[in-house]
Amino acid sequence: MDQFIGKMLDNRYEILDVIGLGGMSVVYKAYCHRLHRFVAVKILKKDLAGDDEFRRRFHEEAQAVAMLSHPNIVAVYDVSRGDDLDYIVMELIDGITLKQYMQKKNGTLNWREALYFTNQIVQALGHAHGRGIIHRDIKPQNIMVLRDGSVKVADFGIARILSASQSSTLTQEALGSVHYISPEQARGSHIDARADLYSAGVVLYEMLTGRLPFDGDTPVSVALQHINATPLSPRELNPDIPVGLEEITLKAMAPRLDQRYLNAEAMLRDLEEFRKDPEITFHYNLTPPRTGRSRQEEPTQKVASSSTQPRRPRVLTRPPADRGRDLDDEDDGYDDEEDEGGGHRLLIPLVVILCLVAAAAGLWLAFFSDAFQRAEMVEVPSLLGKTITEVNNDAEIMDSFLINRVSTEYSDEYREGEIISQDPEEGQTVEKGSTINVVVSGGKEYLEMIDVVDMSFDKAAAQLEAKGFIVEEPEYEYSDSVASGNVISSAPVAGDPILPGDSVHLVVSQGVQVKTVRVPSVIGQSLEGARVTLTSHGLTIAGVTEVTNDRPQGQVIYQSVAANTEVEEGTSVTLQVSKGPEQAEEPEVKVETTVVPTVTGQSLENARSLLADADLRVASVTEVDSDAPAGQVVYQSLPAGTSVEEDTGISLQVSKGPAEAEIDEPPEEEPEL
Repeated sequence: MDQFIGKMLDNRYEILDVIGLGGMSVVYKAYCHRLHRFVAVKILKKDLAGDDEFRRRFHEEAQAVAMLSHPNIVAVYDVSRGDDLDYIVMELIDGITLKQYMQKKNGTLNWREALYFTNQIVQALGHAHGRGIIHRDIKPQNIMVLRDGSVKVADFGIARILSASQSSTLTQEALGSVHYISPEQARGSHIDARADLYSAGVVLYEMLTGRLPFDGDTPVSVALQHINATPLSPRELNPDIPVGLEEITLKAMAPRLDQRYLNAEAMLRDLEEFRKDPEITFHYNLTPPRTGRSRQEEPTQKVASSSTQPRRPRVLTRPPADRGRDLDDEDDGYDDEEDEGGGHRLLIPLVVILCLVAAAAGLWLAFFSDAFQRAEMVEVPSLLGKTITEVNNDAEIMDSFLINRVSTEYSDEYREGEIISQDPEEGQTVEKGSTINVVVSGGKEYLEMIDVVDMSFDKAAAQLEAKGFIVEEPEYEYSDSVASGNVISSAPVAGDPILPGDSVHLVVSQGVQVKTVRVPSVIGQSLEGARVTLTSHGLTIAGVTEVTNDRPQGQVIYQSVAANTEVEEGTSVTLQVSKGPEQAEEPEVKVETTVVPTVTGQSLENARSLLADADLRVASVTEVDSDAPAGQVVYQSLPAGTSVEEDTGISLQVSKGPAEAEIDEPPEEEPEL
């Protein structure tokens, strides 16, 4: 298992998995616990980390690259340098490399897709070049294709460090990039932004044709072909490629710097013109580099747009003794075709004589020319305040000096990308062709905003002021989650870049917001009505007491909190409810009872006597027809044995004798008692 998986770097980046391996580093998927996002962490290999000079350059260049911000460049979030560990934190890309994409498409892309990708690549290069950064290792393996079809250029600046720390010998380790390097890189010469455009041209060539312009058994053989050979025309390999796009490809790959695109903006202009009109031709007059065929009878011409071109001669590299000569010399003396007839035999002695004369002249010039010539002296101009791109585009400066970007430093005086110091300084007199070492501004030094959320305001303000920030008058807000007096939020937020002297705005908690309501009057309402009213106002009833009152029963006669009082929402109110007026007590009357005697069959007088003895009285007497003898009681309203109050009246019916009618009929209605 990898030694870093599961570890936490700087108490922030948790290493999760290996997602890539390179010659100089290992790339891991990681999780940033501070900003809560997945990132890619590139850790420098241990064998390279032991080289102090390499680590210094790695750190300086990575700091510069971290300042790039472009949609087509993989963003660099953080750079760390420790005692034994150097790493870069980058944007985690959900995609594949352009090389993998080309392989999925069987090596060749249609010209519209190639144009779309190239346009984005060159835009990214233009952004970097404008800030003085040269990639030096543009290749499909360093270009990421996202799911939405956009591309991002990765590994900015790393190739520059490698070229500075390694020797100029091309080995098998360089094979992955040597197919895309410019001729000036292959020669180990001074390079500028045009080297990246050459590499972009090679990538475009590969996308259009499905093959590399040069290939060989060793890195050296491939590098020499970049210097000496002419690639096959893209349309010779794929006739479907438009002429204009072929011309753009070959101009970007022009071995002569004066024929190559001056900058990314110039190449983008041609790409845009071609996009608008795919039938356009630019009619560039590009002089090809030296090949194995003598070009005395083959004048410089634009690569033919037809797929039927003459057979390409076998490429021969230049012998070591001739590498210092101008690459555009038409007479290279390496013609491998044999002339017919005797002219060839006569030519050999002449060639030998000419070679001897040339060698003698070369030796004379090498040893004695200094005795007759003095080096041309020039005055050093001021480069302060200019960008590397501006300097590179100044023909007068570039004709007299070589510009070497030493490092990037923060500066409060100069904007990002501008030169802040130079050596030698302005006004000094030096030999023409001397090198001016420059330091480029990285802009103002940004610090990282600290996390002050949930910290007391006093503590947060003290820490921010200690770092040189200005704390503004705080803003106060209620919060359900942050304690009163603590910081709810800050602007800028934690992790954002901020300059010393910048203002910081803090929002401070006032605690949970207390809502107040106005107490309504519920006096005179029923208890149920009062309950509804108080609840609708956010209040509650603490208790209800019934009291005697002249008000109707059930009516609220008192509330503990007076009407129109402002109180906190949820306050409880106690109520008193009337139970009606108090009633006077009546004296208790003792009721005497008696038992009703039997008086039926008695005479009226006896009945009266019996009832009187029982403390009862005769309420009424009614005479009725009856078979009983006249004057005899035939009915009593209360049955005998009934317990009743004393002095209760009892109605009696007394017979008046038999009726004269044959049939006695009962009375229609019972007598009223």
